[in-house]
Amino acid sequence: MWPILGGMQSAAELTEAVLHAGREAGLVAVGVTTNEILEPARTLLHRRKAAGFASSMAFTYRNPDRSTDPATSLPSVETVIAGAWDYRRSEPVLDTTGPVGRIARYSWHDHYADLRVALGTMAEVLRLAGYRAVIKADDNALVDRNVAWRAGLGWYGKNANLLVPGVGSWVVLGAVVTDAPLQCNEQPVVDGCGSCRRCFDGCPTDAIVAPGVVDARRCLAWLVQGPDPMPLAFREAMGDRLYGCDDCQEVCPPARFELAPDAEDDSEPVVELLWLLSASDAEILDRLGRFYIANRDPNVLRRTALIALGNSASSDDCESREVLGRYATGPDPVLAEHAQWALERVQVRA
Repeated sequence: MWPILGGMQSAAELTEAVLHAGREAGLVAVGVTTNEILEPARTLLHRRKAAGFASSMAFTYRNPDRSTDPATSLPSVETVIAGAWDYRRSEPVLDTTGPVGRIARYSWHDHYADLRVALGTMAEVLRLAGYRAVIKADDNALVDRNVAWRAGLGWYGKNANLLVPGVGSWVVLGAVVTDAPLQCNEQPVVDGCGSCRRCFDGCPTDAIVAPGVVDARRCLAWLVQGPDPMPLAFREAMGDRLYGCDDCQEVCPPARFELAPDAEDDSEPVVELLWLLSASDAEILDRLGRFYIANRDPNVLRRTALIALGNSASSDDCESREVLGRYATGPDPVLAEHAQWALERVQVRA
């Protein structure tokens, strides 16, 4: 039960009730920060967008002034509550045949749905106490990493991820914007990276160009989501990735973890590439709709699947070569070009 609901509550009592509810709902870290403009995030977003580091990425880069002002989510905002959901899970036993494309760990399951439920638990405590509360998660309206940093959940790693003590960067982040006058955390977590550069060295495309600065034009996690043809320079580095890239997290010492014994029943760490390249648009969106897909266009995933197939299929895999050949002579010029590249990759291994 939450400690106190309704009636005369002090800011300390209400704050503890809200944060207790978040922890009970499964959040591994919670904290409260002020309603102030998110500086220096606003300045950095403008600067990096002007430098081209955002590539065609929108998200919080679309309108930095909006995404760094909590008042755009709730004009009467007094405080913002940050929450982190731990998505570390063991890999399920899979029964797959043929080439597969790897998926970044955060997308094995719709962890943002779990996060929203937990944030909703805190929001409900606030509403029962007579306050307004707006949930923000995976939303370009608020820079959730900066909110979480100011609320004392963790520190910024050199790979630009927020690192939560004891969990590392294996979290999805969200916030509750409220008009409740809660007690704020004014003690940011001390930087724990020190002189470590493993994320720099572990990035397959050298996308980390300075501590905390990632060039999206080189980052595989963005390139697989973006709508443009995959640059030739990075296709081999893609390997068998279909969605996302975890390399800079996997080499990060604070992000090392023991696998949890229980995985969600619907965890999906890989997707069969031949299925994806034979499925209809509706089938792809029904199964993989939790992914961010530019313009909701399944051809974005097909493009990446062709690269993954070219990097992973064996030269004697007749079915894979047949699928690649069909796409190489197909009507879509972007997919045809990627398929031709993939066919040449497979033939090199013959």
